[in-house]
Amino acid sequence: MKNTLDKVTAIINARIFDGEQVIEARNVLIQGETIIAVGTDVPEDAVIVDANHATLLPGLIDAHVHTSIGGLRDAVKFGVTTELEMNGDFTERGRAIQLKNVEGAADVRSAGTAITAPGGHPDELLPDGDEIPEFVLKELEKLSKEDREAMLAAYAHDHEEVPQVTTVEEAIKHVHTQVENGADYIKIMIEEGTVMGAPGLPVLSDEILKAAVEEAHKFDKIVIAHVLTARSSQTAIALGVDGLGHLFIDRPELTPDLVQSIVDSGAFVTPCLVLNSSILGNPASDLANDPRVHSKLSPEWIDILNSSFNTFPQGDMENSFKNVMDLHRAGVDILVGTDVSPVPVPNLGGLAHGASVHHEMQLLVQAGFTPIEALQSATSKPARRFGLHDRGRIAAGSGADLILVNGDPTSHISDTLSIEAVWLRGAQQQS
Repeated sequence: MKNTLDKVTAIINARIFDGEQVIEARNVLIQGETIIAVGTDVPEDAVIVDANHATLLPGLIDAHVHTSIGGLRDAVKFGVTTELEMNGDFTERGRAIQLKNVEGAADVRSAGTAITAPGGHPDELLPDGDEIPEFVLKELEKLSKEDREAMLAAYAHDHEEVPQVTTVEEAIKHVHTQVENGADYIKIMIEEGTVMGAPGLPVLSDEILKAAVEEAHKFDKIVIAHVLTARSSQTAIALGVDGLGHLFIDRPELTPDLVQSIVDSGAFVTPCLVLNSSILGNPASDLANDPRVHSKLSPEWIDILNSSFNTFPQGDMENSFKNVMDLHRAGVDILVGTDVSPVPVPNLGGLAHGASVHHEMQLLVQAGFTPIEALQSATSKPARRFGLHDRGRIAAGSGADLILVNGDPTSHISDTLSIEAVWLRGAQQQS
């Protein structure tokens, strides 16, 4: 159901979490793609949606994905109305090509192609050879002709010869290329493979990576670093990045100093606890078996949730919980992200578009966050850190990306999965 530009929709009798806190107002007015008022009287001719004391939240934001048209559509089923791609083709140029006339897909922003060494991460995760693997072909069969052509184009782009970065000059040129393509931010890889089951992966020198960071900043682009160990995290902070795209899985003696250096830098952290759990060998079977999830995902994605990366089984999830709480208590902005893959890849288990955002919030609460703090990490905080000022809040003038859930997720975080309705750019989506 689409709202006409002149018709007002009133969501009434809702408990409202505005992205920061629960507020006293109970009514929200939408017109077109925008929230026009919160807590005011309802116009007589408004279309009424009675929330019946359910909870209204801003559309959720996944601050770390690798996505596809199918992934963007699955995200919306779970109230995730924005995905932030950390290596892929949904730059401004890519969006104009791939998402033309596509409906029911979450909004997306992208880093474009990340900066990595030849043969470096994520090469160890990709299929060998030039043939399109079977799991991609199975996904293509489900798409319309237009979507299939767009996904083939994206796959071809992602598997082209990646521009070589071996020198400072090539790093600077790479940043320029991503900016010209309309990248919204820049991503660098610092991954030697220890926790990915591929030790010895090549990594660019600090000099080359620092040149990339400095060049991105000249374009007012924030820089996110892929890091999975304390050592690589410290390196990234020393290089001047704006955010860490993962949480270090190990917890060595230097952790207190590392936490302080992150605090002093002002960087945010997107811990992707769901990924850490998968890397340690834990499938997301409880999530997969939840009827609120199982009913919305394909069998292929359910199979993926029931598997795991399992590349670092000697690790301990309690370390990740301690690390994220140390950062949180120190005042570091923690963002919800999942690192889910574009299509269901057999060796990249435990993650699924949309559903894993809810799992991530549950893990944050398990670590020690309050439910409200976990919700902030999926709404207002990523919106603020990525400069997305039109979302992440329920306020007059914000975009009308909304999710209505039964229960009270500000007290019981698992209630976020009890979804009654989703509004994407002001249009209520079919459930």
